[in-house]
Amino acid sequence: MRRKEFGVEDTQEIEEFLREMSFGFLGTVGEDGWSRVTPLNFVYDGHCFYFHGSLAGEKMKHLAHDARVSFTVAKEYAIIPSYFTDPNLACPASAFFKSVMVRGRAEKVQNLEEKAAVLTLFMEKLQPEGGYDPIVADNSQYTGHLKSVSVVKIIPETISGKFKFGQNMNETKFSGVVQGLEERHQDLDPDTVELMKKYCPRHR
Repeated sequence: MRRKEFGVEDTQEIEEFLREMSFGFLGTVGEDGWSRVTPLNFVYDGHCFYFHGSLAGEKMKHLAHDARVSFTVAKEYAIIPSYFTDPNLACPASAFFKSVMVRGRAEKVQNLEEKAAVLTLFMEKLQPEGGYDPIVADNSQYTGHLKSVSVVKIIPETISGKFKFGQNMNETKFSGVVQGLEERHQDLDPDTVELMKKYCPRHR
């Protein structure tokens, strides 16, 4: 059960996070009842999630057996040591992150024009500097490739977001974590402090 204080209901915030991320985890179930989690690149067009790969393989067998899937995207911003808020107990140790969880159904994309549009979204996300000919279905350079690649879309039934940045902390602990992050000043620590101030009610 997700704690309500970490839940995100603003669809625009969720979509902004999904546009930022390029990597997620696909959950499927095979005929033997065993689940599989596959890391893969994805794009989100505001309606559906898309991924691509070979026409065969274990995940494709899973999808043929059961189209129901889960998909998770997450980004860890900072590990929060226990000593930021307590000199003795290990219990306060935590991590601050953003995550989005999706439940839906997977469907193969057969139309070459739709495939071309989806793969263009991938290129725009993963190679924004360009350096390639536009992907269009009637370009003979691409037609064979479009036919031989599998593109799958996930049609979401539910999308939920969890952004954890100390919303459950009292003022003393909150201030201790902010101070600890500002003094440590590593990697995403400055961004984490800004997000703490954004998402914690006392700083709105």
